[in-house]
Amino acid sequence: MTTPNHKNAAEDCDICEIHQTHPAALELARLHEADDETSLRLAEVFKVLGDRTRIKLLSLLAHKEELCVCDIAEALGMGQSAISHQLRVLRGARLVKYRKEGKEAFYSLDDDHVVTLMQQGLDHVLHG
Repeated sequence: MTTPNHKNAAEDCDICEIHQTHPAALELARLHEADDETSLRLAEVFKVLGDRTRIKLLSLLAHKEELCVCDIAEALGMGQSAISHQLRVLRGARLVKYRKEGKEAFYSLDDDHVVTLMQQGLDHVLHG
C-alpha cells in the first residue's frame, strides 16, 4: 500500500517499464555516438580534470597569460616539486604548455579550448 507521501516502486523506477525501442531516435543517437578512441581520449581529459589541485592550477592560468612555476607554487601554497608533477600531468593531457626562459619555466593554457572547458564546467557547477 502506498501513502500520499510515498511513490510506489514503479513510479520511482528510473528505467523503462517496458522494452520498446524508438528506431528514429536510436538511428540519430548512433550517428552522433563518439567512437572508442575519441571516448577514451575525452575520458582521460576528464580524469586529469578530476583533481582539485589541477583545477586550481588551471584556474590561475586562465586568468593570467602565463606564470612561472615559482609563482604557481606560491599562489597555491605548495612546493615546486608538487606543482611540477601536476604540470607534467596537465601537459601530458595537452591542457598546458610551457616555455623556458633562462632558468625559469613559464606555463600557460594550451589553447582557448581549455578556457572554454573550464568556463563551461564552472557555469554548470554554479547553475541553480
